[in-house]
Amino acid sequence: MTTPPALLIAGHGTRDDAGAEAFRDFVRELGRRHPGLPVAGGFIELSPPPLGEAVTELVEQGVRRFAAVPLMLVSAGHAKGDIPAALAREKERHPGISYTYGRPLGPHPSLLNVLERRLEEALDGADRSEVTVLLVGRGSTDPDANAEVFKAARLLWEGRGYAGVETAFVSLAAPDVPSGLDRCVALGARRVVVLPYFLFTGILPDRVRQQTEEWAAAHPETEVRSADVIGPEPELLGLVMERYEEAVKGDLRMNCDSCVYRIALPGFEDKVGLPQQPHFHPDDDGHHHGHGHHHHGGHSHSHAH
Repeated sequence: MTTPPALLIAGHGTRDDAGAEAFRDFVRELGRRHPGLPVAGGFIELSPPPLGEAVTELVEQGVRRFAAVPLMLVSAGHAKGDIPAALAREKERHPGISYTYGRPLGPHPSLLNVLERRLEEALDGADRSEVTVLLVGRGSTDPDANAEVFKAARLLWEGRGYAGVETAFVSLAAPDVPSGLDRCVALGARRVVVLPYFLFTGILPDRVRQQTEEWAAAHPETEVRSADVIGPEPELLGLVMERYEEAVKGDLRMNCDSCVYRIALPGFEDKVGLPQQPHFHPDDDGHHHGHGHHHHGGHSHSHAH
């Protein structure tokens, strides 16, 4: 029986001790839940232990193969560049090791369910149809990473009955939190919940809360509440293992996580497993040269131009 590849968790790093400790706790909890699996975790920057130390820890346990999972909601510079570069360095430092690399975590339906729970806690029974959510991401110089936060916001809005879900960022990208709140009001929001799109507590989520409180103090006519970060929920532990399994099998997918034909999304449950018929767009010019792109798992769409 060959041992399964070890699990290496890669984190952003934070100057916040509580945030770094939350990450280390999370890694320990994963190890406890999967006793046969060597698990280690490290950071790209700012806090100990560094990723290289986590790799060394695994290698010293006799590990030769591992799957690295970025403990990150979106794929920005860290997930696209820094982690692969760090892993390539480790491969030179420890000849004979091999690794596969998993996908970032969001916007997975199980995380959207946790976000919905955080909103419910903040709302305390208020009617959703009167609530506008401001989802606040980390922010990046990478447009694709920022677009992922908008995607999460849209998926959170679909089928859940909130008045709207707007998006803002705490750093590097517009709109910032005060502008995001101004935007909600401009759209007619009377009651806003600011929802941090962050895994654990830290300097940036604290800043989101602080900026929200400052804005609220200056705008007493709008009811504003702050929701909590995602936190080390069972869904997050389960999702990391799902990303680990994907990486081990080399099963790197398209955006199947949020596919209505695979996953029961709120309000679209009847679509799961539906066979796909070619559909023609209303602006179709009559040239029916549909191209079906087959999505592994069964459903193909054919779009006519």
